[in-house]
Amino acid sequence: MTDTIDTSNLIQGRTGAWEIVMGLEIHAQVASKAKLFSGAAVGFGAGPNEQVSLIDAGFPGMLPTLNAHCVEQAVKTGLGLNATINKRSQFDRKNYFYPDLPQGYQISQLYFPIVGEGVIEVEAEDGSFFNVGIERLHLEQDAGKLIHDLSPTESYVDLNRAGTALMEIVSRPDIRSPEEAVAYVKKIRTILIYLGTCDGDMEKGNLRADVNVSVCREGQYAKFKATGDFSHLGTRCEIKNVNSFRFISQAINYEARRQIEILEDGGKIVQETRLYDPTAGETRSMRSKEEANDYRYFPDPDLLPLELEQAWIDAIKANLPELPDDKRRRLMADYGLSQYDAVVLTSEQAKADYFEEAAMGRDAKLVANWVTNELSARLAADGRDFSESPLPAAHVGELVALIEEGVISSKIAKEVFDHVWNGEGSPRAVVEARGLVQVNDTGAIEKAVDEIIAANPDKAAAVAEKPQAIGWFVGQVMKATGGKANPAAANEILKAKLGL
Repeated sequence: MTDTIDTSNLIQGRTGAWEIVMGLEIHAQVASKAKLFSGAAVGFGAGPNEQVSLIDAGFPGMLPTLNAHCVEQAVKTGLGLNATINKRSQFDRKNYFYPDLPQGYQISQLYFPIVGEGVIEVEAEDGSFFNVGIERLHLEQDAGKLIHDLSPTESYVDLNRAGTALMEIVSRPDIRSPEEAVAYVKKIRTILIYLGTCDGDMEKGNLRADVNVSVCREGQYAKFKATGDFSHLGTRCEIKNVNSFRFISQAINYEARRQIEILEDGGKIVQETRLYDPTAGETRSMRSKEEANDYRYFPDPDLLPLELEQAWIDAIKANLPELPDDKRRRLMADYGLSQYDAVVLTSEQAKADYFEEAAMGRDAKLVANWVTNELSARLAADGRDFSESPLPAAHVGELVALIEEGVISSKIAKEVFDHVWNGEGSPRAVVEARGLVQVNDTGAIEKAVDEIIAANPDKAAAVAEKPQAIGWFVGQVMKATGGKANPAAANEILKAKLGL
């Protein structure tokens, strides 16, 4: 399989160009202290089967009680996705047998979900935007977990996760490349974290994606968009439970190439569920793709239809936090930031909050540069996010203030940052303790310039023919002054001395 996918959304095969089409189902664990239909605790790290109620274990006669907080979280998420909130929804039983599902069915919402259609705007890697339609969001309970590596001949069941509330967010087939798929999942994750409805921890499985991949000949997707006729698209395969951005991209690339190779060899794609093996870098068949009738869905007889009042929905909407798109537009308007800077800052709520605290009364562009470059790199190297930053936002603001005031140069600022990061105190304290104040005394700078020109007459003579060579002299002045000379002053003095 040597074909490659590029960001033009076309895959060049042996017999022509193909298009890739995807819809994603994102499973987000609801931020809640209790499960969807029981009072059992929800939390990572508990011992096996320590957070299990009789309801979760499927004991006969145990009746589910709907967690109102989970309903509120689902409504809040739907509003954050610009989607329709259905005032009447219904829970259904999805019947199947598996050892980690002791009830023999999963309570979900097939026919009447709590959230209907919506749309979100997603930022692509190149800075452009594309829209992804949301088909639905429904509430459902998670299954338990099978553990296979404790014995060579036995498997064990841990029901801690059984009954945990999930929001399944189903997109329209509007995603056209691995890059777009990753950008979409990142955007959904960011929205959920801003809303506080899911912590987005993919490593713990609190957010994972099922990726539906199909391929079709060039031009067929446009026909589908014009007519809504799914026959223009290829047969899809679902890749289950992918829990990292890198794996999402890798799984899509492999699966698209696999399908194209089969079709170009004259075969047919079998609709099925597949798993991605990151070690082998390939998808593997898991089971044939079931349809709704295979699960014998029917309304759950123990749960009444869920009826919501518009006033309650309006109250939730009125108290929504500022979401990423609104924050991005505000940062551009209030601080004069570029779209790129605003997008990077709003990609994490903690990062955007950190920036605003640091930027109070300061050069916003300069603060943004320090936050998105130097500080982000240090935090990433330490495996931390902005909520765990050892550097208060006030320190970054103070560092920028020192640059603005001419106390230190941008070059010295990096040295100061290192000392502050290592816990030596505030930027001003470091500058004073280490004598890092910028040299603004033009007399001292002029003396250094004269000495350097006198020691390098040949280079000085050559500057007239190659004006860009003045950069070498600026570097020498900075070296001679221990990096403390005001670069702008040094540049002006050199131009005058060298006749430029």
